Amino acid sequence: MKLATLKDGSRDGQLVVVSRDLTTAHFATGIATRLQQVLDDWNFLSPQLQDLYVTLNQGKARHAFEFVPQLCMAPLPRAYQWADGSAYINHVELVRAARKSEVPASFYTDPLMYQGGSDDFLGPCDDAPFANPEWGIDFEAEIAVITADVANGASPERALDGVRLLMLANDWSLRNLIPNELAKGFGFFQSKPATAFSPVAVTPDELGEAWQGGRLHLPLTSTWNGKRVGHCDAGPEMTFHFGQLIAHIAKTRNVRAGSIVGSGTVSNKDWTHGYSCIAEKRCIETIEDGAPKTPFMQYGDTIRIEMKGADGQSIFGAIEQKVVPAAAGA
Repeated sequence: MKLATLKDGSRDGQLVVVSRDLTTAHFATGIATRLQQVLDDWNFLSPQLQDLYVTLNQGKARHAFEFVPQLCMAPLPRAYQWADGSAYINHVELVRAARKSEVPASFYTDPLMYQGGSDDFLGPCDDAPFANPEWGIDFEAEIAVITADVANGASPERALDGVRLLMLANDWSLRNLIPNELAKGFGFFQSKPATAFSPVAVTPDELGEAWQGGRLHLPLTSTWNGKRVGHCDAGPEMTFHFGQLIAHIAKTRNVRAGSIVGSGTVSNKDWTHGYSCIAEKRCIETIEDGAPKTPFMQYGDTIRIEMKGADGQSIFGAIEQKVVPAAAGA
């Protein structure tokens, strides 16, 4: 099934069920009003939502209405946890090669991960506000999952069973703030502002054969200022699958229902597939030409991130955002 959260003036919005073709929706009122409620009581509530989903797809839902992505919040507008990995080792290799440094051997056996802010996400079509364009504004096109409870010490196989929903993510980065933060030895903070997520979150069964072994085997498309710059296959080159990423978190703690786990920037060794973040393009330019040429994003720039199935239909809806100046004191 497909779920979304509509803006209603509250912090957590209103849960709706969305049709498979993303054209219609139906309020989940009477079953649950918020997605976190469903995640907390999945076995009881999700079958009821599934029944509504079937009725909606059959065109028999009495109070269906047009689905408008611009009215959506993130599917889970705030979460107990947002942990983002760097599961595509090619991304790390490019960054290291541009700096003429080696990738540590442990990076191939132990996932990189940082903990981002989960109290404030951007909706899929919300403007992305930044106070200073000199911070090096960059999009990052990713896959993300929302989990069930996963126990401390869970194996990757057990952890993978905890995937409840999948989404797309735009994990914004402020590249020019990153070096000084990492130099402190304590990781990202100010350089990782609010993340945006796709209009719709979907259950794994919706993905059919494209969801295999904890990886989503479909191209992820990034369109910057109307020009397609990336069409990267999210599946084969994902070094660590989502079960491994979740198990990495669960090594020393419980993972609670409503945790969001990201894949990191989707990246392919074949550069003709383009890029899922500007930093990779700049790394390629540095490797090939000695210096980067492509600038980071400026005010007024737009980014669209979308994934389509084998039938050509959008699966999650598109993240469509514009970079804008942040309002003073907002």
